[in-house]
Amino acid sequence: MTTQYEQVLYSVDEHIATISMNRPAARNAYTMTMATELGAAITVADRDPDVRAIILTGEGSDFCVGADLAGGGLAIDDEEEEECWLEPAGQCSLRIFECTKPVIAAIRGAAVGAGSTIILPADYRIAATDSRFGYVFTRRGLFPEGGSAWYLPRLVGMGRAMDWMLSGRVFPAAEALSAGLVQQLAEPDDVLTAARAYAKDIVEYSAPVSVAVTRQMLLNLSGHDSPYPAHSLDSKLIASCRSNPDTMEGILSFLGKRAPEFARRVPADIPDFFPWKGIGRRQPADPNT
Repeated sequence: MTTQYEQVLYSVDEHIATISMNRPAARNAYTMTMATELGAAITVADRDPDVRAIILTGEGSDFCVGADLAGGGLAIDDEEEEECWLEPAGQCSLRIFECTKPVIAAIRGAAVGAGSTIILPADYRIAATDSRFGYVFTRRGLFPEGGSAWYLPRLVGMGRAMDWMLSGRVFPAAEALSAGLVQQLAEPDDVLTAARAYAKDIVEYSAPVSVAVTRQMLLNLSGHDSPYPAHSLDSKLIASCRSNPDTMEGILSFLGKRAPEFARRVPADIPDFFPWKGIGRRQPADPNT
C-alpha cells in the first residue's frame, strides 16, 4: 500500500510503514510542507491496524540537513499569530512521541538541525558509519526546536547535551553512538536493511498492544519522582491480563516453542483505562486520573 504526498514517501510492506523525506536534490532540507506531511503520514500509520512498526528515513545520501532557510523554512503566515504558531520540527517530533507504534529512525549522511531533533523521540536510531549530527541552532542565531531541550538530556545526559547545543558543533556517528544518541551503526548501504530487520523482529515476536502500552509507559512514567504512579498503572494492566487473549497466546507459544500469533490490534484493543490511548493529544495524561 502506498500513499501520495508532495515531499514525503509513504508505503507499507509486511506490517512495516516506511516514511521517507523526499527532497534528495535539496538534501531533504526541512520545510513547512514536509513537517505537515510527516505528521500526517505518522498519523496514518498510527491509525492503521495493519501497521506494527514505523521506519523514518530520507531519500538520497542525507537524512535531513535542517530547515530550508533559503526556501523560507522559518516563514510564518501573516494571518497567524506567533502565539498560535507551532514550529515545524515539533509538528513531527510530538507526533512521534504520541505514537502507539514503535518508530525506528534510519539515518544516512547529514542529520543536522531538524534532522537531529526529529529523531529524538524515536524508539531506536540506526546511523550510517559516515553520518554527521549537529544541533547547530546557536551558530545560526536560532534556538532549540522540536522539544529537543527536553529529549536530548534524557538520552545523553545534561553535560553532553550542553556541549552539543551550546557549541552547535557537528559531530560524527561514532560520538553519537558512544553518547547513546544512536543505538547502532551500519554501513551506509545497509542502514535501511538494518532498520527493517529490527522492525521485523518486533513485528514477528512482540504483541502490538503490549508494545504500544509499554512505549507510552516508558515515555510518560519515567519522569515521575517515585515508582508509585508506575506501580498503580502496572497493577491495573497486569490484572487485565486474566482476560487478555494475547497473554494466553504469548504463554502457549513460549511453551510450544513456536512463533506467536497475536490477535489484538492497535489502536482498537488498547485498554480503555490506559491514560495515553488517545491519538493527537497535546499534553500527557495523568495516570492517576
